[in-house]
Amino acid sequence: MCGINGIFAYHYAANPIDRDELVRTREHMAARGPDGKGEWISKDGRIGFGHRRLSIIDLSQAGAQPMLNDDGSLSVTFNGEIYNYRELRRGLEAKGYVFRSNSDTEVLLHLYADKGEAMVHDLRGMFAFAIWDERRRRTFLARDPYGIKPLYYADDGWTFRFASQVKALLAGGVVSRDAEPAGIVGFYLWGSVPEPFTTYQAIRALPAGTTLRVDQIGADTPRRYHSIAQVYANSEIAARSRNVPTLAEAQEHIRHALLDSVRHHLIADVPVGAFLSGGIDSGAVVGLMRDAGQQDIQTVTLTFDEFQGCPDDEAPLAEIVARLYGARHATRVVTRSEFEADLPRVLEAMDQPSVDGLNTWFVSKAAAELGLKVVISGLGGDEVFGGYPSFKDVPNWVRLMSGPSHVPGLGRMTRAVCRPLVRRLGMNPKAAGMVELGGSYAGAYLLRRGLFMPWELSDVINPDILRMGLDRLDPVRRVGAQLRPTPASAHGKISTLESTLYMRNQLLRDTDWASMAHSLEVRVPLIDSVLLQSMAPIAVAGLKNGKSLLAGAPATALSEAVVRRPKRGFKTPIEEWMRSAVNTPSARGWSKTIAASADSLQPSLRKPLPAA
Repeated sequence: MCGINGIFAYHYAANPIDRDELVRTREHMAARGPDGKGEWISKDGRIGFGHRRLSIIDLSQAGAQPMLNDDGSLSVTFNGEIYNYRELRRGLEAKGYVFRSNSDTEVLLHLYADKGEAMVHDLRGMFAFAIWDERRRRTFLARDPYGIKPLYYADDGWTFRFASQVKALLAGGVVSRDAEPAGIVGFYLWGSVPEPFTTYQAIRALPAGTTLRVDQIGADTPRRYHSIAQVYANSEIAARSRNVPTLAEAQEHIRHALLDSVRHHLIADVPVGAFLSGGIDSGAVVGLMRDAGQQDIQTVTLTFDEFQGCPDDEAPLAEIVARLYGARHATRVVTRSEFEADLPRVLEAMDQPSVDGLNTWFVSKAAAELGLKVVISGLGGDEVFGGYPSFKDVPNWVRLMSGPSHVPGLGRMTRAVCRPLVRRLGMNPKAAGMVELGGSYAGAYLLRRGLFMPWELSDVINPDILRMGLDRLDPVRRVGAQLRPTPASAHGKISTLESTLYMRNQLLRDTDWASMAHSLEVRVPLIDSVLLQSMAPIAVAGLKNGKSLLAGAPATALSEAVVRRPKRGFKTPIEEWMRSAVNTPSARGWSKTIAASADSLQPSLRKPLPAA
């Protein structure tokens, strides 16, 4: 896991790149790669790459980056892990390619030389990388199918810049800081900034599952090579000619697929630990780590003094799971004073505004204190196995509202009439929009996941910014665009939406900035393109009790105490701590973000936020 950046002065009249800018951008990401740093600039000074290294695979200097091939015609800077790099290497060696290192980075160079841009279809992993092709005079960028690893870019018509962090691009000192209304509105709608937008007009995220080519003419439109919706749609077509699997068949299939994913995610030249909560997802993953052959497993969980003896305390069940699988377990207590001391660092590390991520910050800090550089997380289990309430709520709303919502004008009229009534009764403000939005999957999902509704934003956002932001964002259309092609099954639709919106824009992004601030790599074996291909046919065939099947995947299944525990999400007392910290000097500039804390989805907090 690393930090990458680059500058390409592609226009013939552009000035050669500034090495100092390249270094400033790279050094802003020092925490992402404390084990090494490097830069490479072409002989003509038109292209340069930077890299900060967190050594995980091939710890020697041979794995350092940016890395060039033998004749210098290709150069790469890479962030992430390629879990099938050993298999790819064997295939390349059989074709005559010679390797100088044991790294997965070098596999990228030779694979590009062998297959060109089609290489991305062979990769299994989490990645963001750029390859300079000297012969073709172009840069090729790619991001993994789920968007686990970030990649941002800015193009002013003369020079193209990219980096692993938005703030790193700004640290270079050249990219404009003009605000992006769509990013701001998106944050208030969902609690995170929806890609490809950021909060800056000049900076965009390379969308997950896409590639981008930049040559002497400039940047092409990003090209999609992977679609979660397409995987589900294809699986549904194939499922029509197959028998519905029995429960025993589904359990065996799931166990095999999960064990394969976990085994691949354990590949490393350093110890791999695990985040462990009291829930099914992380517990099953730890059990599968044991099944995959890892004998020494260090696990860590968080607890808070305020939660001791309460149902929200994760620690007791986490300790039971750790004993079940023979893990060395650490329970880390987070105090209010520690939170207040860490708050300035949290706000500095937060690359884009978010209402979440603080739990990942502290559990990553705890893992780093234990000496870990890599941990496994259970993130993704709810999206794949249908663990969220949205898997039931959204289809039910669509079924109930599909008729009324299609009556012209009825939805807006109902909202206008009901808004005052909803306020007086103290109901959730979303209720007023049920007829207007509830009849489609896109609208119903916005209702289910929205922090604010579009019609509420006039209370908290400047009217001009709101108007421009809504026009550019077009929230319902943007949600609906994720369902192309549209999966036929309700599970396929909701899994796609949760994976491409909530998980991608919030959970994965927060995991990245919060963990990398502590120089920690977080791996997510439940979020894997090969696993999705294997799981989708089971899911669309009528997956029932998915989380129970996940709990039964390890050879020693999780206990009933874990399986029957009501789903609570990860609760923290940080909401209350934030309220007291919101007026501190370090927090004042981010007061709106702080007020919308990780637990701020409660209706009582859906009021105008305090002014900065």
